[in-house]
Amino acid sequence: MTQSKSGSESLDSMDDLFVEQLQDLYSAETQLIEALPMMAQAATSSDLKQGFQAHLEQTRTQKQRLERILSGLGKTPGGHTCKAMEGLIKEGNDLIKMKGDPTVKDAALIAAAQRVEHYEIAGYGTARTIADHLGHGDAKSLLQESLNEEGETDKKLTALAEGGMFKTGINQKAMQN
Repeated sequence: MTQSKSGSESLDSMDDLFVEQLQDLYSAETQLIEALPMMAQAATSSDLKQGFQAHLEQTRTQKQRLERILSGLGKTPGGHTCKAMEGLIKEGNDLIKMKGDPTVKDAALIAAAQRVEHYEIAGYGTARTIADHLGHGDAKSLLQESLNEEGETDKKLTALAEGGMFKTGINQKAMQN
């Protein structure tokens, strides 16, 4: 990315866009690493707590992949704040602070987590496509790994909400209240 005369960054090439997208994802993952322990603590379902804890480890790995890609491009991570993730995390924090039935709150945490997953899926899909366009095969593969993991996490959250392998899903329990 280049600096414009006003001092703000400008997107003059697909390479600039690729770096911007990677830095956005890096910021999102960094913020999520801070938020997931709070979400796990707020969850009352042991399965949901475990899911958040497992995703925390996965998120750390995804952040390392982004560092590897940026390093390979001669760029350093940081210096960019993902405003979308900031907003999604704020919404999640607002839910955590609310009073109410624990099962309903767990359902709300799942909804908040799925919004985050869908944002990440969009981000990783976009970055992977740009990597492919630019001929960055290694970056494309690493981004695809993260994209696959985000999709699996989304499926696990859906299964948890709907019941899936559990006798009754969190949403079903919440509906009974």
